[in-house]
Amino acid sequence: MEIRENAIIPLGYGKFVRSDKIVALDPIEENRGPGRRTLVYIENLKNPIVASRTETSILANMSKTPKEVLEATSAMELLQDILDDIEQIGPMLRKSILDEAGLDLDRIQRKIEEILTHDLDSIGE
Repeated sequence: MEIRENAIIPLGYGKFVRSDKIVALDPIEENRGPGRRTLVYIENLKNPIVASRTETSILANMSKTPKEVLEATSAMELLQDILDDIEQIGPMLRKSILDEAGLDLDRIQRKIEEILTHDLDSIGE
């Protein structure tokens, strides 16, 4: 993978960094949510910056990647972001949303998980 030099990469919420200064991306596993997706380690900074974007989307912006891959990555990132947000919704609110709006978040969650799992399986092939 080739990193684009001197490209400004958005990290979300008005944070930007030069692509060739990023030395590591670490997905946040615990306490992940809106505004907290990835730790971005930057050359000459002691502490990482918390980015609201996923490591996949940041990496896609950093690298010279074909347009089709970038589009697929963006779609998968969006699904992952939606899944992360749905997972934060408790059972009582899920029931209320189903009753009031007819939106079955459990079904949507399962479908997104199937899509993401299928996409990861096809990458391994």
